[in-house]
Amino acid sequence: MSSTSRRQFLHVAAASGALLGMGDLGFLSRLRPVTAQEAELDPNVVKLTDDIEPLVRLLEETPRQRLLEEVAERINKGLSYREVLAALLLAGVRNVQPRPNVGFKFHAVLVVNSAHLASLASPDAERWLPIFWALDYFKDSQAVTQKESGWRMRPVNEARLPTSVRAARRQFTSALDNWDEEQADAAIAVLARNCGSNELYEIFCKCGARDFRSIGHKAIYVANAWRTLNCIGWHHAEPVLRSLTYALLYHDGPNPAASDLPPDRPGRRNWELAKRLDTDWSLGRPSAEATAELLATLRSGNENEAADQVLKLLQSGTATASIWDALFAGAAELLMRQPGIVALHAVTTTNALHHAFRTSEDDLARRWLLLQNAAFLPLFRQTMANRGKVQEHRIDQLEPAALTNGKPPELGEIFATLSTNRQAACQQALAYLNHTNDPKSLINAARLLVFLKGNDSHDYKFSSAVMEDCFHTTSAWRNRFLAASMVQLRGSGGADNPLVSRTRAALKT
Repeated sequence: MSSTSRRQFLHVAAASGALLGMGDLGFLSRLRPVTAQEAELDPNVVKLTDDIEPLVRLLEETPRQRLLEEVAERINKGLSYREVLAALLLAGVRNVQPRPNVGFKFHAVLVVNSAHLASLASPDAERWLPIFWALDYFKDSQAVTQKESGWRMRPVNEARLPTSVRAARRQFTSALDNWDEEQADAAIAVLARNCGSNELYEIFCKCGARDFRSIGHKAIYVANAWRTLNCIGWHHAEPVLRSLTYALLYHDGPNPAASDLPPDRPGRRNWELAKRLDTDWSLGRPSAEATAELLATLRSGNENEAADQVLKLLQSGTATASIWDALFAGAAELLMRQPGIVALHAVTTTNALHHAFRTSEDDLARRWLLLQNAAFLPLFRQTMANRGKVQEHRIDQLEPAALTNGKPPELGEIFATLSTNRQAACQQALAYLNHTNDPKSLINAARLLVFLKGNDSHDYKFSSAVMEDCFHTTSAWRNRFLAASMVQLRGSGGADNPLVSRTRAALKT
């Protein structure tokens, strides 16, 4: 962070009762040693690698009211950030079932990468806050799973594993096509042990985006799982990829392989559309008119019309950046039209699909992902309409607040307004961004308030997606995208999350 951004960050922190003067992280007491008996594992539960198993057991077995303090003690003894992050993800996939929907309690897993991104972007004194929040959230989700079903991930059936990597590839592809959980579980275990991450990513990023079930959580899980594994190490991949496979094969009703169901139609149709683009499809020219035209289609068209519009723009030589501007802006506009859980996931799903688009090496898949994102946004809009009135706000008609003596509102004023009048705060934010051209200071202030006031996994998922995608939009749309997204961020007027005081005590100097 620049010195200016740091000062502004701390100014907002002081204004909202933030943590100041934490200094170097230190801890009060010692952690008792883990005995050999305690380290024994239930044979009916999947075993993790020897280096991480004891720490995962600590997260699983420590009561919620003591977990933060226990982890803090371990950190004081030399436990690394990466080890805590790895244990958090692995405890989640071993103890939290991604059913009956890839969401709800399973956000304990989905939020890990978002908490990690928030930590990476934080000043040193606040870096542990998102991770400690996620640790506590895991305990809540673990308890819900135990109450609902008692589910825990079992060991893979070694006797049913394919006998070669080639056979495992064939079996996994066939199992995904046929939505066969048992066959897929056996095959992915072999592939996780023997194949490179890039090969597997190309399979998973397509599978995660193929159907519109769980309002985008499948694509979100793919992106977040891969990004976290890239940080903690691929020797931890097998249980994560088994959990991911189980999540991606979620469906209700008849087997999608033998049916023509609404959630699957866009993916099948768009795969054929993607084949119509030639090899130079990504070498287009920027076009403000194309962005506006696609945004208009996203407002009123259906999923097929949106995908057709993207195909037409690409065939006519439009740059993908101009198309992504419309998709990012369209997702943020849905938030303005109906703030809440569905529109929020339009933003986080677009973030996940854009990540897949940027990182896939499969040219056909990249075309298809762009078409899928375009098709998904009208489906989000239709889902919103089923939940209540959708307002007519337009992101391109958002007006900045008036300047006072030639100056925009200060950050403290913007976030105070956000607690009482979200639309006005959006206008103030747009005035601030237009005048200062300083999105980083606004982002820093918003991120700290998520740490202090956030009490839901979506606070982290959403804010991390917005703060990342802000810099994936072009300069023509960046300010409007960030200003519109303010409706789902935290204002400074709310009470601090009680976990903040617990974290302060655990990380006491």
